[in-house]
Amino acid sequence: MPVMPSRPITRLLVANRGEIARRIMRSAHAMGIRSVAMYAEGDADAPFVREADAAIALAGRAAGETYLDMDKIIAAALRSDADAIHPGYGFLSENATFARRVREAGLVFVGPSSEAIAAMGDKLSAKKRMMEVGLPTLPSEEIPVGAEAGEVAARIGYPLLVKASAGGGGRGMRVVHAEADLAESLESARREAVAAFGEGTLFLERWLPSTRHVEIQVLGDEHGNLVHCFERECSIQRRHQKLIEEAPSPAVTPELRERIGAAALIAAKSIGYSSAGTVEFLLEQGTAEPCFWFLEMNTRLQVEHPVTEAICGLDLVREQLRIAQGEALGFNQADLAHSGHAIEARLYAEDPNNDFLPAAGTVLAWQPAADVPARIDSGIEVGSSIGIEFDPLLAKLIVHAPTRREAALSLARVLETTRIQGVITNREFLATILRHEAFLAGDTTTDFIETRAPARNRPVAMEDLHSAAIAAALLAQSSNREQAQVLTTHPSGWRNTHAAAVRRVFRDAKGRALSVCYSARRDGDFEVVVEGETALVRIREIEAERIDLEIDGVRRRFDIVAQGVHRLIHGAQFDLVLRAEPRFPEFAGEDSAGGLTAQMPGRVLSVNVSVGDRVVTGQLLLVLEAMKMEHRITAPHDGTVSELRVVVDDQVESGSLLAEISEEDPH
Repeated sequence: MPVMPSRPITRLLVANRGEIARRIMRSAHAMGIRSVAMYAEGDADAPFVREADAAIALAGRAAGETYLDMDKIIAAALRSDADAIHPGYGFLSENATFARRVREAGLVFVGPSSEAIAAMGDKLSAKKRMMEVGLPTLPSEEIPVGAEAGEVAARIGYPLLVKASAGGGGRGMRVVHAEADLAESLESARREAVAAFGEGTLFLERWLPSTRHVEIQVLGDEHGNLVHCFERECSIQRRHQKLIEEAPSPAVTPELRERIGAAALIAAKSIGYSSAGTVEFLLEQGTAEPCFWFLEMNTRLQVEHPVTEAICGLDLVREQLRIAQGEALGFNQADLAHSGHAIEARLYAEDPNNDFLPAAGTVLAWQPAADVPARIDSGIEVGSSIGIEFDPLLAKLIVHAPTRREAALSLARVLETTRIQGVITNREFLATILRHEAFLAGDTTTDFIETRAPARNRPVAMEDLHSAAIAAALLAQSSNREQAQVLTTHPSGWRNTHAAAVRRVFRDAKGRALSVCYSARRDGDFEVVVEGETALVRIREIEAERIDLEIDGVRRRFDIVAQGVHRLIHGAQFDLVLRAEPRFPEFAGEDSAGGLTAQMPGRVLSVNVSVGDRVVTGQLLLVLEAMKMEHRITAPHDGTVSELRVVVDDQVESGSLLAEISEEDPH
């Protein structure tokens, strides 16, 4: 007999934001559960807020005063008459104190017990517990605040990993190759961990540079039922954060799947686990028999859960909600099977060409691909403002196909044909990874990006660049024609004399000039010359931000958004930005050749020098924080600090001048 709900949920507060808040609401609504959103000031107009049945404002902008404030969140749940709180992932999702306080307030916490969270929340203690139940673990030791770390590091050996005990998602992690870098890495990791999780305990762990990151999805209920839903591989990472995840893993055989699945169940059973969770392992190959090492257990829903849902036909959020209501699992291990292959790509607001630094801006165009079946979990829409307060994840794109190769190539096409403009993203970088021959061959390890060096973006062909410039010029011509106050009854291009050519100049991202000269013919077509190449162009269709052209007999369609002097152009398989040159020359600003500018908007965490200090090449000058990541600003050459434009806690915009370094006089 099925176990009926003992704690029915009728109204659910989602204690999160962005795409995961929308995804949780989707399952809740399908189950007939009303949703309540909560939001920081910067999220007031976000899609997840509007899609909820009710929404509660949290006074403040930063995570610490909103999504990490337990008092405000519980008060919001009580005020909205919610029965339960779903924490999503990140923020307070793995905070045992929060889970306990939610239940003490008479609310249902959609997740495991606070005891289970505590058992696995401290990653160092969790590793000790797993050793006791027979799981293999890598050598590791805690570094208390103020303790001498050098001796511990020597015992573990270099290279090693500095890791936040309460961390996740790559926060508070640093790889250290030599003792000289240890102290600074510890300090930086501790600051980042406190900012992201409110807790700064660190430990050192043996670092294996080339392994596979394989994790097992588990589900348990309060009646003693526990199953695993097979594995995911999450080896494609940058800064220890996952970019591409897939299920099943191309490296896991049926025999290994049985072994590693059994190990995950041992881990979960040892703490009496219920709800959805993930047991993560490092898979080391090259040995006689593949060996795996327990890494950590995430006592929450994972970002990459959709790939498991795709191959198993499950809704993991639905299962979480059922379990939280006291229901039993409706299946056992023998009932579960997987089919096909699923791959997920994380679309981030970041610049792959600028060391993956976070990017901010406003989403001016967002149009996911429509010609390939795909699941898109996004937290954005046109007009969304991407700031620096939170993680830069914009969307997850997931494809499920009969084979791994089909899934990879289909997802690459989804990325290539998805339109996202107004903010720099890693869209093209993800596509180049998916089409890389090593990835298609299943040769995926955690150092893939470093060793395989996939192209950071896809260069636009000169033919496409010329066509885009033609489209921008003719769309502007049409717009000007519509605004004309005379000869409004004559067709565009009509003349009773020979028409003089019109010239427009654009510049691409590399600063190259593109001169477009066009003249209208009596039949409405245009003769166009781009950088000496002549083409016959006919406008087939035209709208406010879209133009369909026939260029020398080839039809091409372009979507174009004007942003000041910039033209954001989306073609069949590319996005690019062209700058329309002004009619009159612009005067240059002050010369700041010796200056250091911010490569992204952020907050100044520390200033390590003073005006008048002599510095050497590579010396740390200051540290910026954006989206909870730290970015070091170092001296580009020997010299003297002649000017400092910032102090600690200043908020700076991208391109802001931070400091001036005068070069040493060679005489």
